[in-house]
Order: sequence, then C-alpha cells, then structure tokens
Amino acid sequence: MAVEQGTYETLSERLWRTETAAAAALKWIVLAFAGALLITIAAKIKVPFWPVHMSMQTAAILLIGAAYGWRLGTLTVLLYIAQGAMGLPVFQGTPERGIGIPYMLGSTGGYLVGYVMAVGIVGWFAERGYDRSFAKIGPVMLLAGAVLYIPGLLWLAYLFGADKPILAWGLYPFILGDLTKVALAAAITALGWRLFPSVRG
Repeated sequence: MAVEQGTYETLSERLWRTETAAAAALKWIVLAFAGALLITIAAKIKVPFWPVHMSMQTAAILLIGAAYGWRLGTLTVLLYIAQGAMGLPVFQGTPERGIGIPYMLGSTGGYLVGYVMAVGIVGWFAERGYDRSFAKIGPVMLLAGAVLYIPGLLWLAYLFGADKPILAWGLYPFILGDLTKVALAAAITALGWRLFPSVRG
C-alpha cells in the first residue's frame, strides 16, 4: 500500500508490500507478533559486559522502531507488554523474579513505559528518512535511548524515594552497554537499506 504523503517507506514496507487492506492487516499482525517474539528473545540474552551484563532488549526495541515505523512499532511493543501483563514470561528476569502485573509494578516497570516512548521516537524519524544512514539514525536512537530512562528513573524514585541513589541503581551501570547497543542497532538499520535500497530517496 502507498505510504503517507510526506513520509518515507520503512524497511518493513520495502520488504513486504501489500496491495489491499486485508493484506496490510495480516502483515501488521504477523510483524507485531514476530517483533514481540524478537523482544522476548532479546530480553533473555545475557551478554558479558562491564560493569554489568547486558541484555539485547533495547537494541531490539530500536531496531523495531526503525524497521516498522512508529505506529506498527508502538503496536508491537504494546503487544509485548500485554503478553507480559497476561502472565507470559516475556520480560527479562521472568519467571524467576515474578510474572504479570506484580512484576510490572516492580523496579523495572517504568522502563516498560520507556520502551513505548523509544520505539515511537525512532519510528517517527524512520518514517521521515532518518533510517537511511548511520549518521542520521544513530543520534535518533541515542535520543530514544535517553528518553527511555526518564520514566524508568522516575518510577524508581517513586518506589524507593528520590533521596536514594537512583542514578547509580538505574542509569550509570547501563550507559556503556546502551551506547554499544545504539551503535549496533544503527549499523544494522543502515546496512538493511544498503542491502535493500529505498525506492524513494
């Protein structure tokens, strides 16, 4: 189907074109579930790193935003969160540290809101052609990664008190890992367009 005037194709639209509303709906369903599965798998991956091990969940969120655009990307992350709310062990640390709503109301709950914000930011800029090069999508993903932390840190402050070392708990140990994931996601996105060049610019 044609893209909205003033926007660019996303990578998913480039790779899977549809001609009817029914085909587009089917594509959205398939891609949303595939994306939610990718986030789940990425959440379970533990990569040895310093100063803490890192999962690949943030990288998956950024990639989905770039490949899907903000609408389908947001739907995909909301589907992932809904699966977790229903008790499926999709989150990092589940089922070992609990499942469902009780887990979501724990210390990581704010970051789930951040995922929705991050995928929306990356997706919005991707629909405007920023995903075509590392130089453009890299700063966008860096911004999205920073915004992701805002609700996460605010939620930690609410749970434990703003006088606690919230930044030391929920930000500083993860900065280096997140910079690495931003660089990786931006590189993969740019490579995707080199392998499958855009029809529109």
